[in-house]
Amino acid sequence: MKIKKAVITAAGLDQRHLPLQTLVTPSGETKSVMSLILDEIFSTEIESAAIIITPESQRDFIVAVDKHLDRVTFIEQEKPLGYGHAVLQSKAFVEKEPFLLMMSDHLYLSQSETPWLKSLLSVAEQTGCPVSAVQATHESKLPYYGAVAGKRINGKADLYEISAALEKPTPTLAEQELIVPGLRSGHYLCFFGMHILNDSVMKYLEKSFEESPDKLPLTPSINATAKSERFLACEIQGLRFNIGEPYGLLRAQLAMAFASDQRDEVMSSIIELISSTKS
Repeated sequence: MKIKKAVITAAGLDQRHLPLQTLVTPSGETKSVMSLILDEIFSTEIESAAIIITPESQRDFIVAVDKHLDRVTFIEQEKPLGYGHAVLQSKAFVEKEPFLLMMSDHLYLSQSETPWLKSLLSVAEQTGCPVSAVQATHESKLPYYGAVAGKRINGKADLYEISAALEKPTPTLAEQELIVPGLRSGHYLCFFGMHILNDSVMKYLEKSFEESPDKLPLTPSINATAKSERFLACEIQGLRFNIGEPYGLLRAQLAMAFASDQRDEVMSSIIELISSTKS
């Protein structure tokens, strides 16, 4: 299957201003976080993207998307009713087609020859299955992420078939329900903030919202889909920067600086700063 559409969530209470922040890229350009995300998306064969935003914030995002405005649709989430609810707002836009889902407060740095997004799209297109990006994560970080159980696909070191998915499980629950053979002790496959989803997930979101309209997460609908059809997890080799965390934006900026031709100068400046700063 070919993925032609992307959905980016940017309406969370702690998320709405983060995509508007700017960074200096390795090439020396100053760009907004949202523009960087769209650059990556449109470097593939994806043709259009919907950004889920809060009411009355469109003007700021028009500036942030920069040159990509003609390929972007803005969709307002009237009330902050959860991540899954934000995704559900894009139902008319995706029109039952498979789509890429990304978060606007995450940036990524690939550590392999093939960019992370192209790897994920390739898996979805070759298998015809929904697929979530995951990364082996220590149990101390389970309160921050959804996690999956599954088994490795024969002959594929980085590909798993999901059997269950839980949202922010406790270490005790993860040990009971989310064991993945081959992972180091105390590590679990946690979501990496990128998914290729299909209409089945959207239908489960719709059904769940009808049953409980107060708050709608995404992970239970991924779990329900994985129980009814083949759903894969692709282990990503790369760095994720949650710019909503303390110093998350700084870490992302440093990673870009280290990837530039001014790496040595940046390193010298940091060493000088450390030496002159009292502990």
